[in-house]
Amino acid sequence: MIRYLLAASLLLLTACGSGSTGTAAAPQSGTNSSAFPVTIEHKFGSTTIKSEPKKVAVVGLMEQDALLALGVVPVATTQWIKSFDAAIPTWSTSKLGTAPKPTMLVDDGAGPQFEKIAALRPDVIIGLYAGLTQENYDKLSKIAPVVAQPKEYPDYGIGWQELTKKVGQIVGKPAEADKLVADSEALITKARKDNPKFEGATAVIATTWEGYFVYGSQDPRTRLLHSLGFESPPELDAVIGDKFGASISKERTDLLDQNVLVWLAGDQTKGILDGDPLYQGLKVAKDKRDIQIQESSDYGSAMSFISVLSLPFLLQNYVPQLAAAVK
Repeated sequence: MIRYLLAASLLLLTACGSGSTGTAAAPQSGTNSSAFPVTIEHKFGSTTIKSEPKKVAVVGLMEQDALLALGVVPVATTQWIKSFDAAIPTWSTSKLGTAPKPTMLVDDGAGPQFEKIAALRPDVIIGLYAGLTQENYDKLSKIAPVVAQPKEYPDYGIGWQELTKKVGQIVGKPAEADKLVADSEALITKARKDNPKFEGATAVIATTWEGYFVYGSQDPRTRLLHSLGFESPPELDAVIGDKFGASISKERTDLLDQNVLVWLAGDQTKGILDGDPLYQGLKVAKDKRDIQIQESSDYGSAMSFISVLSLPFLLQNYVPQLAAAVK
């Protein structure tokens, strides 16, 4: 999914698409009116939401899953993975119910589609898993209150737990959000308990983008491996820095030689790896402890789109492969 995420983070998404222009949202049963007003800190200061938002626009890339899990259908979503209709993941479509599909926004390099968002008249705009700039934030704030990405993480670095809890605060369902997180964490805890050989094993996630691109500890994919018991090689973040990932030089191919290596694979990945004698000389390749997950599949999408709705599907596929690779 690096091709999608880098495109988003560099504001170079070029795909186009649209969804329904309807603005009705599903009933938000169970909203706690006493949860308002609520003030949420973010990269550009803080935003106060005075009352329950009826129409929620998403300018981040993943918040729709948390909203749908809480019974809220957004009026707008932002495209990331092109195969998702209206930017709703395959595993989440049943949560739409009879509500209109969200209008799908496309970042064409100029930032969010401000006029399109304004026409929907949202009550709140969410950009948690996002790379909003100060200029983006200021423009969006003229339309509705905006909750931007947290300042304590790099752009596109917020974890699924915190994202879910913040979305819960925004829509007045903090207790429900806490339960969603707890239930999902229980699935991870069980997988970790059932596979004690994960504990302390080293693992890296990479993709063949601009050579070999490796994800660091600030990336949600790597965080999931950590929560399952795996560890990153100590020198990984020294090479990557405070970004979510970086391309490594051929001199640092040793970073790939871990107990488990997970590839988010494109159409050319197998050929690239098979044709690289340096890679084929690594022990992880010789022992076949490298896993290739097709990024264009639903499974590959779930690897990048980690949420309370994707985790059951993701873990069902991921854990057995990890278990088979750890020797």
